[in-house]
Amino acid sequence: PQLVGAFNRERSEMKRDVRILLLGEPKVGKTSLIMSLVGEEFPELVPLRAEEITIPADVTPEKVPTHIVDYSETEQSDEVLREEIVKVRIFLILNEYNNSIKNGSLCCRRIPIILVGNKSDLRSGSSMESILPIMNQFSEIETCVECSAKNLKNISELFYYAQKAVLHPTAPLYDPEDKQLKLQCVRALSRIFSISDQDNDHILSDAELNCFQKLCFGNPLAPQALEDVKTVVWKNTSDGVQDNGLTLNGFLFLNTLFIQRGRHETTWTILRKFGYDDTLDLTDDYLYPPLRVSVGCTTELNHLGHQFLQKLFDKLMIASLLLQDKDSALSPAELKNLFSVLPYMPWGPEVYSNVSLSDDNYISQHGYFCQWMLSAYLDVHRCLEHLGYLGYPILMERESQTSAITVTREKALDLEKRQTQRTVFLCKVIGPRGTGKTDFLQAFLQRSTERNERDPGPPTIYAINTVSVANQDKYLIEVDVETEFLKTADAACDVACLMYDVSDPDSFNYCASIYKQHYMDRGIPCVVVGSKADLIEVKQHHGMSPSEFCYKHRLPSPLHFSTLLTHTHTHIYSKLTWAAMYPLVRYRSSQRHGPRGEALGFTCVCRFVLNSFRHELFFPENQLKPTSAVMYFAEFT
Repeated sequence: PQLVGAFNRERSEMKRDVRILLLGEPKVGKTSLIMSLVGEEFPELVPLRAEEITIPADVTPEKVPTHIVDYSETEQSDEVLREEIVKVRIFLILNEYNNSIKNGSLCCRRIPIILVGNKSDLRSGSSMESILPIMNQFSEIETCVECSAKNLKNISELFYYAQKAVLHPTAPLYDPEDKQLKLQCVRALSRIFSISDQDNDHILSDAELNCFQKLCFGNPLAPQALEDVKTVVWKNTSDGVQDNGLTLNGFLFLNTLFIQRGRHETTWTILRKFGYDDTLDLTDDYLYPPLRVSVGCTTELNHLGHQFLQKLFDKLMIASLLLQDKDSALSPAELKNLFSVLPYMPWGPEVYSNVSLSDDNYISQHGYFCQWMLSAYLDVHRCLEHLGYLGYPILMERESQTSAITVTREKALDLEKRQTQRTVFLCKVIGPRGTGKTDFLQAFLQRSTERNERDPGPPTIYAINTVSVANQDKYLIEVDVETEFLKTADAACDVACLMYDVSDPDSFNYCASIYKQHYMDRGIPCVVVGSKADLIEVKQHHGMSPSEFCYKHRLPSPLHFSTLLTHTHTHIYSKLTWAAMYPLVRYRSSQRHGPRGEALGFTCVCRFVLNSFRHELFFPENQLKPTSAVMYFAEFT
C-alpha cells in the first residue's frame, strides 16, 4: 500500500473521463464487486482478477466514460501498480466490514478516495462510527459506502459516487471539520458574485439572479422558486438577503448548503462555467486562449472589446452616481474596485502618466479606453488575461476573449495595397537627453508644465491619445526613446519623430546620425521636430542645417515645438499620424522627382485620397461627408 503515496500527482486539468482503481487486501471482494456490477448478479466463480471494464458515457449518470480497474498483488507486479496509479482518477479502498480499516492503506494524497465496506451481508448494523475518525484524518476521503456484492447492495450507487467524487470533489470546496467553505472557494465564488452583480450595488437582484441562473444552468428560475431560495437564505442568515436581493454572504451560504446536502455538482457547474479547474484556479485555456499574431501584424481592441469595457465603466459609474460622484472618471478607489476580481493590480501608478486625466487627476473615460488600447497593442496576451479575469467570455457570451481583439493585416500588405484598416499607430520619439521628449509626450496628453508638477503618476516612456484624421479618431502611441546606441529592433515603428533642441548647437547631430543608421533606407517615415522653440534658435554644428538636411533626404520640413506654443501642438501630432498612415505617398514622389518632390508629393496625396474615396477604401458606405476630402487636404498641409 505504501507504493500509492509515492506516485501522487496534481490534477489541475478538467476530467474528461473517470478511471477507478480498486485496492484492498486479498479476498476482500474487489473482483466480486466488479462482476456483480456488470452481471447484475453475484458470480459463482470468481477469477483472481477482473479485466478492465469500460462503461460507455451514454449509460452513466454523469455522461462520461468510466473505466474500472481491478488490481491483484498475486497476479500483478509493483510496476503495474505504479503505472495504474499514474493514470487513476479515484481509489476505491476495500475492507471487509468485519475488519478494521488499516491506516496504512490511506497514504495517498491529492487523489479522491472512497472507503468501501464490502460483505456487509455478513454482519448486522453499521460500523460508521469506527470509520469517522479515519475520514476526519484524511481530507482525500470523499465518502464511505457499505455494500455487498452478494446481495447487490449499493453496488451501482458506489460507482456513481466514484464518478461524482472525480467530477465534483468535495475537498477543494469544503472543510467538513469546520463545516464551512474553504478560503480559495470563497475567493472564487466572490469573483463570480462580483461579475454577476451588473449594477455594482453588492446585491444580486431577481433579474441578476435569473441572468446568472440562465448562464450557468440554461433556464431562469420560476418566480416562486426564486422567492423560495431567498426565503431559505433569509431564515438561516442574518445578512443574506437585503433589499429583496441576495448578498455575497447569502450567495456563499447557498453554495455551502448545496455541498452539505451532497449537491456538489451545482457549485462545480457554477465554478467551471466561470473558468475554474479542479484546484479552483482559472484554467490556462480560459485565461490564455491561443491567438496567432504574425510578424508585421499588430493587435487592437475591436468593437466587442469596446462594448465590454464600456459595460464595466458604466457599472462603476452607476455606483458613483449613487454616491453623488458625477465626474465620469475613475478614482483610485474605483480603479481598485474595477480590478477586485483579479489577484493583482494590473495597472500601476504609471497609468496616470500614460493617458489623459480629469481635472481631479483621475483617469477619464477617454484615458480608460486609451490605456486598454495600449495594453492590447503592447502585450495582447496579458490583455487577454485581464479580460478573462473580468469575465469577458461570460458576460459577452463568447467562446473566449480573443473575440475582443482584432489582429491587423501585415504592414507589408498594407503598403502593397496602399490602404490600412489599423486604428493604432506607434511613434518613436527619439532624441538626446534634455531635448524635451517628456514634455512632448505630456503635451500630447494636453498637460501643461504646471499640471505635471501635481500629476500622481511617475514618469513613463509611453503616452497614448487619439488624433482626429478626417473626422475619424486614430490612436497614436508615443514612446520616449533615449539611448546612445539604438538597436535596429528598437527603431521599428510606424513613424519616427526625430527631436532636437533648437537652443543646443550639438543636438541635431544625434538625430542625423540616428536617421542615417536606422531610417534612411528602411521606408519608415520620419518627422523632424525642433523642441524649445520659444528659445533663441542657434546654428547647429552639424554640416548642414536641419532644413537643409530634410531637403537633401527628401523629408518634410522641420516642425517646431514648445510647451508655451500650445496652438502648434495639434498640427504636429496630426502630421505624425498622417505620416504613419500614409508612409509611401510623399516618399515615392519625392525620391523620383528631387526638389519638386514636396509639391508632387502633395499632388500624389490628392490623387491617392480621391482614389480612396472613389473606391471606398477608408470609409464605410453612407459615412462620407462632402467636406471630407477638404478635411484630408487641410490635415496634410
